[in-house]
Amino acid sequence: MKIGFDISQTGNSKAGCGYFADSLIQALIRRDTVDEYILYPHFGTSFWDPKGESTTRRFDQLNVTRKVVGKDFAKAITFWTNLPADGEKDLGRPDIIHSNNYSCPWGLKQARLVYTLYDLSFLEYPDLTTEENRGKCFEGVFSASICADFIVSISDYSRKKFLEFFPHYPEKRIRVVPLGSRFGSEKTGRRQGQALKALQAGEFWLAVGTFEPRKNLRRLLRAFSDYVRQSNSPRPLALAGGKGWLEEDLEEFIRGLGVTNNVHILGYVSDQELAWLYRNCFCFVYPSLYEGFGLPVLEAMGQGAAVITSNTTSLPEVAGDAAHHIDPFDEHDMTKGFLKLSSDGVYRQSLREKAVMQAEKFSWEKSAEEVLHIYDQVITLPKFAA
Repeated sequence: MKIGFDISQTGNSKAGCGYFADSLIQALIRRDTVDEYILYPHFGTSFWDPKGESTTRRFDQLNVTRKVVGKDFAKAITFWTNLPADGEKDLGRPDIIHSNNYSCPWGLKQARLVYTLYDLSFLEYPDLTTEENRGKCFEGVFSASICADFIVSISDYSRKKFLEFFPHYPEKRIRVVPLGSRFGSEKTGRRQGQALKALQAGEFWLAVGTFEPRKNLRRLLRAFSDYVRQSNSPRPLALAGGKGWLEEDLEEFIRGLGVTNNVHILGYVSDQELAWLYRNCFCFVYPSLYEGFGLPVLEAMGQGAAVITSNTTSLPEVAGDAAHHIDPFDEHDMTKGFLKLSSDGVYRQSLREKAVMQAEKFSWEKSAEEVLHIYDQVITLPKFAA
């Protein structure tokens, strides 16, 4: 079987979709030495990485090849927007094409299209993103609802919401495949750079995620400022993540709260640095308003961090009872979480122990096994058309 796989977001500055595709393809290649994999460093119309040919994931194995469709943005968009009659030949004549970046190509005659569904935040909370992003996400997900042969949903919450919004899609063609952590249980990680060196191991709160409104940073910071005012020796808060949208004045917001000296903005960090942060934080705080899965929560738990996270969307699926759950819309509830973890060492230690056990329920090997079952199933199904 030939499997075409979208790796377009696995290059530099990866975020959620990129980490999914990158971790899954590595697990698939480790597990499956029989099928042929064709990797696409450029894929679809929703994402373009000008350095994708050189920075996306590579493998030195006989059953893995790469196909570059469109040497520049204009040619790539033209190809994927109107797939030519011989387009599947240009793609290597795959039996299956797996899309991982929200884009859903039309016009496949033979190949079965497997589509990764992340979340529907752009429909439930449209004000949390940009108009451009809303449009691209909706176009991809709507197209998947009428032409994807199978949908891989990263959580049961996303699966249920998708079927609510698109009830015409057959339930038997969508299945939940949870994520895993790219960090092992062994002690890894490295502290580099002046920003990280300013942090004392075991004595800082940590928040991780792209700087965008969905991550709820402003409520988090207001709650944190209340915690600072109520504490004799408040621990600092470290914010790690790349720039997203609608948070350009975040540093000014922090100054207005009067906690500039208590907040460390680390920016985008390497995997080695992130592993160190998870393992050495006093507590990991993730009060996101909306998640399709919540990978940072799983990663932090796997590194033994006590976790505070939201009680909404997919996050209870990931954290179970191994985290302190808060209402992400209630700043007072967040502040209580800061104070509870600060004052109750026994409770914090119990969360750390539960976190490791909860994280062991998830792995990319399990995810890859389930995806391979889906590939075997979808190849036997007739092409889907709503």
